[in-house]
Amino acid sequence: MPAALEELARPVIIGRSSSHFTRVTRIFAAEMRVDYSLRVVRDLMSSNSEDYGGNPALKIPSLQTPQGVWFGSLNVCRELWRRSNPRPRVVWPEDLDQPLLANAQELVLQAMSTEVSLIMGKAAGTDSSTHHAKMRQSLVNMMSWLEENARPILSALPPRDLSYLEVTLFCLVTHLEFRDVLPTAPYSALNEFCRQFATRASAGETSFRFDT
Repeated sequence: MPAALEELARPVIIGRSSSHFTRVTRIFAAEMRVDYSLRVVRDLMSSNSEDYGGNPALKIPSLQTPQGVWFGSLNVCRELWRRSNPRPRVVWPEDLDQPLLANAQELVLQAMSTEVSLIMGKAAGTDSSTHHAKMRQSLVNMMSWLEENARPILSALPPRDLSYLEVTLFCLVTHLEFRDVLPTAPYSALNEFCRQFATRASAGETSFRFDT
């Protein structure tokens, strides 16, 4: 196959090595054994959608493929799974049919988005606002709920090779310390889960770092 076509056939994740939403997709790529390249979004303040793979929401990650571009971590992970062979058993958000599990997934994703807002607010100098204080309290509340329910949540997950909930939870908790947003030392159950998940090769291959 010519080099140009070979490169075209290789998926491109558009994101950042320091992003927890991007790391979710990179862990999935590693678990699915899908080869990809990473295109770094250098300026998160850019208002040019092309910098985000054409995503009009101006957010990362996206996945560029010969068939088109997939916006958002869940869409990207689904496409990576479809490209895997054989396909591992993955528990997706729609498989979580108990309130405890469904609420856990909702709160993990809400916490990830809230963390991003806090980071961006600090960068913009608006971290002294009432809204910023409410967001931080919201994050603390969500993390407390996840800590309190961590063991029952993980025990209730169906048989699987991987779950979107576990990957997003791992990326959330480890990112809080990486970005110095919230100390995670008090969360013993969540830290225990992260230590176990970190033994997976996919976690070791995708450690958070700032792109140079």
